Order: sequence, then C-alpha cells, then structure tokens
Amino acid sequence: MKRIVIVLALVGTLGLTAWTLLTNKKEVEAKIYKPNPDQKVGVRTAIAELRNLAQETEFLGSFSPNREVEIRPQAGGQIIQLPFEEGQLVGTGRLLAKLDDEQLRYQVEGLQVTLEGYQNDLKRYENLVKGDATPAVNVERAQLNIRATEAQIKQLKKQIANTTITAPFAGIITEKMVEKGSVVSIGSPIAKITDISSLKLVVDVPEKAINQFRTGQSIAVLTEVYPNANFTGRVSMIAAQGDAAHNYPVEITVNNSGKHPLKAGMYGSIANTDKLKTQALAVPRQAILGSAKQPQIYVVENGKAVLKSVEIGTTTNEYYEITKGLHSGDQVVTSGQINLQNGTPVVAQ
Repeated sequence: MKRIVIVLALVGTLGLTAWTLLTNKKEVEAKIYKPNPDQKVGVRTAIAELRNLAQETEFLGSFSPNREVEIRPQAGGQIIQLPFEEGQLVGTGRLLAKLDDEQLRYQVEGLQVTLEGYQNDLKRYENLVKGDATPAVNVERAQLNIRATEAQIKQLKKQIANTTITAPFAGIITEKMVEKGSVVSIGSPIAKITDISSLKLVVDVPEKAINQFRTGQSIAVLTEVYPNANFTGRVSMIAAQGDAAHNYPVEITVNNSGKHPLKAGMYGSIANTDKLKTQALAVPRQAILGSAKQPQIYVVENGKAVLKSVEIGTTTNEYYEITKGLHSGDQVVTSGQINLQNGTPVVAQ
C-alpha cells in the first residue's frame, strides 16, 4: 500500500511539472513578436542605370625647392668680402665671399723667383754639357726642379682660386651663417642658397593608383594659397619602391609663377581622374551588402525584396559598377535593408 502511494505521488509530481512547463511555453510564445508576413516594409530605392563614371582622387603634398645647397669653401681663412644679405636674389657666378689670400700670393712670388733660378741653371748646365764641362745629370736635376716648382705654383694658384666663393646657380640666400671678418675653415658653411624658379611637389600615391601616372605626364596642380590659380606640373619621378603602407612617392615639377609666386613648404595637391568605360551599369554604393568578394543587392520585384548576388567592377566615391547580376532599370534598395529578408513585401518611400 505504501509503494502505491509513493508511485502515485511521483506520477502526480511529474504531471504537475509537465503542465507547468507547457503553460510557461505558451506564455513565452505569446510574448514573442511575430512579424506580419503581409505587412510591407518601407525602403528607399534607386534605379540601376548606365552612367558615365569617373573617379577623381586627390593627393596632397608639399612643395620643395628645385635645388638647395649649403655654400662651403674649399679653403680656410678670414672673410674680407661678404657682399650679400639674407633673402637676396643672386645669379649664377655671383661673388658670395672672398677670403684673405695674401700669404698664398707671397708664396707664389717666392716660388716664381725659385723657378727663374732653376731655369737659369738649366741654361748654364746645357751649355756646359756641350763642352763636357759638367755631367749630364745636372741638366736632369735642373729639369726636375723646374717641374716640381711649377707644380707647387699650380697648387697655390688653385688655393688662391678657392678663396673666391661664387654662387653655383641662381637662387635666393635663405640663410647667412657668417659675417665679414669671420675666420672659416675648409668645409664650414657660410650660407644656404635655394633655387625656387621651379619647385617639386611630392605626393604619396597608393599602390592601386600608381599605374595612373607616367614620367613626363602633364597634370593640373592646385594650391591652398592660390585656390583660383591654375598650375600645370610634369611628373618627373615615380619611386621604384614604396613604403610599408604601399605608398609610392611621385614627384611633380612645377614652374614658379611671377603672378602667383610659390614658396617651398607650401601645400599643393593634384586631382587625378581615372575614367572608366563610357557607359557602365551602376548603382549607388549604399545598395551593396556583404563583402567586396561576395556582394549582394536587394532588388524590388513584384512588390517584394529579392536578394541577388552580383559582381562589381571599379568603384567611385558614389557608385559601384555592376558587371553581372543586374539589368538596366532594376529597382534596388538603398536604405532599410536591415529590416528585410528574401521575399519581404516592401513599399518605396
């Protein structure tokens, strides 16, 4: 009798538990939102159509001088002439500095006297050799002395020439490092000269766009300081090696303008237009779902959103070129895709 009571109690407990679970399931299911399959979702759409596509990419850089060097003398001494000021325009061969060369000239005079003595000795020895009055070796020794002295004179004259320092090219003195009366050594800088008759605009171009440039190509250049002025540059260098981010420096040479003078360090930019096919089937970028490898688009057909896989070509800032999966005139969804599933009824807003 006792076992029967226990069994009945267990059966009753299990039945109560099952009834409770069933009741809770019904309550949960009643609370879950079930979308109305006939309710239409509002979306925004656009028409896939043929367009003349062009992609304009702007690359920003800064201007650097055509040439810039520090003037360093090849001789040492005291500066006795320094006929320039910072900011002054100088021409090619213009005197920039003159070093004291008095001691060098005295040495040249002394060697010239010595040279005359050796030349006179040579004449005497040549006459004596004819009469066998002196060995021929004296003539050879005199000739060697003459050659050595002439070499010393040439060396001193070269040193004297190095005391005259001139501008290697036309430019502007952008830095003056010494004053008249200063004593300088060989190789110490005395000035910096900058040539901005033309400038070099260096921009970093990403790998995907580097093939749009070629050496010698003419290209429009824009500047912030002269927003309404048009400059034309020429691609003078394309780097053979990129950096870690796969950017390649491209150098554009721009002739300076008297009307709109440019300065080194100013910002400049180029806008390169990559023209695609004359006519290409295109949709707004907002219509594309998924990844670039597996793009998809919702197309409105018979009042429903149909999810289609497509293939894309070149992109611009606003459009994707569709190479497969759509037809001209198809209505594509550009906004509201988050509320859609394949076959969801839609209404264009």
